[in-house]
Amino acid sequence: MAPHNRNRSRSIRSKKDGSGNGDKSIPKHRFTMASLRGMQQPDLSKKLYKLIKSENHAIGAYETAGREGIAIAQQLSEWGEATNDDAVSEISDKLGVLMAEIAEQEDLYAQSLEESRGVLKQIRNTESSVQPSRDHKAKVSDEIAKLKYKEPQSTKIVQLEQELVRAEAQSLVAEAQLTNITRQKFKVAYDVHFAATIERAEKQIILARQARRILNLLDDTPIVPGDTHPSFDEVETARQVLNDAEDELRSWQPNLEPIHSSASALGVGAMPGGGMTSNGASVYGSEVDQHPAYQEKMARSRSGSGERRAVSGGSGSGEVQPPYPMTEAERREVEQAGVI
Repeated sequence: MAPHNRNRSRSIRSKKDGSGNGDKSIPKHRFTMASLRGMQQPDLSKKLYKLIKSENHAIGAYETAGREGIAIAQQLSEWGEATNDDAVSEISDKLGVLMAEIAEQEDLYAQSLEESRGVLKQIRNTESSVQPSRDHKAKVSDEIAKLKYKEPQSTKIVQLEQELVRAEAQSLVAEAQLTNITRQKFKVAYDVHFAATIERAEKQIILARQARRILNLLDDTPIVPGDTHPSFDEVETARQVLNDAEDELRSWQPNLEPIHSSASALGVGAMPGGGMTSNGASVYGSEVDQHPAYQEKMARSRSGSGERRAVSGGSGSGEVQPPYPMTEAERREVEQAGVI
């Protein structure tokens, strides 16, 4: 037999055709102040910002579905009571209880999605914090290129090259932190997401199966005019079904494929075995000075600076003033690195 849906797409990623229709499947939401904040996000974090925002809309939809489901369950019970049919009244009331529990699972699911969304925000915040490092490195590189073209003998080139060395070292640390956090938090976020999806599905299956048991208690044998159905004598059975459902929910245990992680090897600041400041406020810190790549770059830079000063006729004093105004803390940090 031929495989079903042979041409089903293997990826949900939009195929951009240049016509601007790549995002046709993404629902549009009205413009808000949050939309404006999204436009102001750094380039690096814009896509994840949009994903997190869309997830918020989905969470709201699940919460709404839960509330509506509870209202529908109540309306079913009230309708059943109004039929003046004892059997329909009893069955609709018990079904309403189970339907309300099914709806409650939507709200619990939304809470787990919010937890998952909060983890994704940690990636987004790290992306935002790394963007200035990339921008600074690109800016210094551009300044060096322009200066080499306009004033190839300028002593400021030496200053900028040393500034670029430090910017590259800072970028190395920042990019490593971003990679580590992205991979770790990505797994955590969707571990929570799919564990919640499984729990919601399995608990709703339990409730739906018990609901079908209750539905089978209703005798729908046709009658002729003048006849009546026997009195409903399955009240206790219906109650027992609810008790069984409650017991199943209480005894439910997740049976999940474990998500393996090596992230426990990460220290403070998302660096292996140690890292940044304890509060994670800075991605740079003194670790930049100890980074082997930075030390190697500084050694080459100092060597190149000496040659350049000899060619340019500099004083040879070895003192190079930073190209930009610096705070006292920044100056001490750069002095420790041997830049000035």
